[in-house]
Amino acid sequence: MKSMFLLVSAAILLLLSSGCANFNIHALKDDTSPLKEFTVRKGSSDGKILLMPVRGIISDISDPGILKSNPSMVQEVVSQLKLAENDPEIKCLLLTVNSPGGTVTGSDMLFNELMNFKKKKNIKIVVCMMDVAASGGYMISLPADCIYAHPTTITGSVGVIFYQLKIHGLLDKIGVGMDVTKSGDLKDMGSPFRKSTDEEVKMFQKLIDQLDSRFLDAVKSTRKIDEGKLKEVSSGRVYLAEDALKMGLIDKIGYMDDAVQTAADLSGLGKDPEIIVYRRTRFPNDNLYNTAMEQQDGTGKILNLGVVGSLAEMQTGFYYIWAPAAGNE
Repeated sequence: MKSMFLLVSAAILLLLSSGCANFNIHALKDDTSPLKEFTVRKGSSDGKILLMPVRGIISDISDPGILKSNPSMVQEVVSQLKLAENDPEIKCLLLTVNSPGGTVTGSDMLFNELMNFKKKKNIKIVVCMMDVAASGGYMISLPADCIYAHPTTITGSVGVIFYQLKIHGLLDKIGVGMDVTKSGDLKDMGSPFRKSTDEEVKMFQKLIDQLDSRFLDAVKSTRKIDEGKLKEVSSGRVYLAEDALKMGLIDKIGYMDDAVQTAADLSGLGKDPEIIVYRRTRFPNDNLYNTAMEQQDGTGKILNLGVVGSLAEMQTGFYYIWAPAAGNE
């Protein structure tokens, strides 16, 4: 045991001292440093626009990482909203959304938090969609007073999907089984060790329909979309910006500067608004497109498996997510 510990310690020291991994001492600390306000664009008007990037799969589960923990997306967004609530100079929230969605609950929580923030602080929200703002990524955009999409943005995918791993076929081939003693017929509903019954399939579909209805209600309450277009939207398909505009899913097509100016106009900040962000570290040459909270210097995952890795990490459950883009982190 002692020799194994020494071997692992030596390997870590070798990684830290070599050029193979860009780790630093900061990587050994938990992510407990507080968020601070930084200005990314100075302005002359009274009042500020808060720029908040939302990037990756939406979840309320934190990422333990390798050498440090990282807060969940829900935790990070809510932390920034709480800071903004106490700053009377913040007149508008500008969200940049680059997400294929995520868990049903995580997406619903952020939608609710943003709606409450908007009502409590009585300010405008503008969304600027980046590469992908689909499913849950679209849902968290709904509280906005104006939704921008880049010409190449993919959005839509309104709906819910249920992932359920099944391995009973493989186990049958290798002669392995699972005995289950249960208190009721449906106690192991969704088990990966057996085929779902027709009754269970119907029950899962009912749950999916209820969650889908919740998503559609959010769309109805925030967007002016007629029933005909809403029926097409509810198919779960994705759209490029031009078609999304025709369907009423977004308000305008443009770029970041366009979204900034709209945010300034809606909040009465004129042509030269100050734009701030909440981050943990100061960045040289900072700008509107920086999505990092802190300088990590390689402290994230050693191996990024993209879509395959993201899907492999998904547990059985219900998601507001566009699965082909699940590797967008």
